[in-house]
Amino acid sequence: MTLPIARKPDAARLPDLVCLSHLRWDFVRQRPQHLLSRFARERRVFFFEEAMFDAAEPFLQVERREDGLFVAVPHLVWGAWDDVDRVQGELLDGLLRDHGVHDYVLWYYTPIPVVFTGHLRPLATVYDCMDELSAFKGATPVMVEREAELLRRADLVFTGGQSLYEAKRDRHPRVYAFPSSIDAAHFAQARGRAPEPEASGRPRLGYFGVIDERMDLELLAGVADARPEWEIVLVGPVVKIEDADLPRRPNLHFPGGAEYARLPEIVAGWDVALIPFALNESTRFISPTKTPEYLAAGKPVVSTPIRDVVRPYGDQGLVRIAGTVPELVAAVEAALAEDAATRAAWLERVDAFLAGTSWELTWRAMDELVAGVAPGWSGDAAAAGDGELAAD
Repeated sequence: MTLPIARKPDAARLPDLVCLSHLRWDFVRQRPQHLLSRFARERRVFFFEEAMFDAAEPFLQVERREDGLFVAVPHLVWGAWDDVDRVQGELLDGLLRDHGVHDYVLWYYTPIPVVFTGHLRPLATVYDCMDELSAFKGATPVMVEREAELLRRADLVFTGGQSLYEAKRDRHPRVYAFPSSIDAAHFAQARGRAPEPEASGRPRLGYFGVIDERMDLELLAGVADARPEWEIVLVGPVVKIEDADLPRRPNLHFPGGAEYARLPEIVAGWDVALIPFALNESTRFISPTKTPEYLAAGKPVVSTPIRDVVRPYGDQGLVRIAGTVPELVAAVEAALAEDAATRAAWLERVDAFLAGTSWELTWRAMDELVAGVAPGWSGDAAAAGDGELAAD
């Protein structure tokens, strides 16, 4: 359930949260949006995105969103590479001065900004490591070096899954695993929504999310060829791969992105939900948020053997795991053949599992940990003047 926004008066304002992110707030709704919109209920949140290189002169675009956050986008000059870090640091300093940000926590989703934030004096530093960014296509070679520096500065490290936790736990004394969570009520709307009938009556397999180098395109093409009577729909933006690289089949569709609000309606029209990720460096540590979202929607799920899907979803029989075309075809056929009693029993186990997780619970647990390292975070101690720009 989404709680109403209740903000404290300025006189009793809690410390702010300043987030440095490689993701765009207006791209797709992911972990940062779920968590930071909750922090914004009671404190100011500034979401500083990675730069766009489209300006004749550098400037910072700042907008207030409905969530209550301030989204700040640096616009820089293409080709002025030697000044990128210096200019971003100046733009960030200006943001903090213009909005009277004195007591704050720095919250990183990417380690890249450590080079232009080292002079800041936050109450605490949090690294919410949701992906192993150094393994992604096009990652800068300095990513590993800057993450090492961020780990030295951080007071807390959160990870987006169990595999990431295991990779980071020996590199910092305070590492906590917070796997992908769920807004169960939102996706449960799919259960009570009757899908629109297809004229062909064909089984419909679906995926939603970013379509990038993590996708096993050969597997999808193979399944489409093996079962031409199945309709396979992949909903989401295509990123970092060429449109020409997408397999084209009469029964394989790429309709583009969709708003978060529409996802329950879209999923309601599927018979089986897919997680068709390749097994490569970019998927080694991922914990797909779509796994619990599909389950909350009441759809049987078939996934490739991504480690954080196998554990715990596959091990507990909530998700079918398949790594090859024949295995995936067999898993989908088994899901399509389930009778009502089997499906109902599975849904009971799904609901019991999901009852123990939510973005609300994740946010509250993170908030409590931050309060343990950031003076005055919860308003129980005076911290005025502690978090400021360093003196020149």
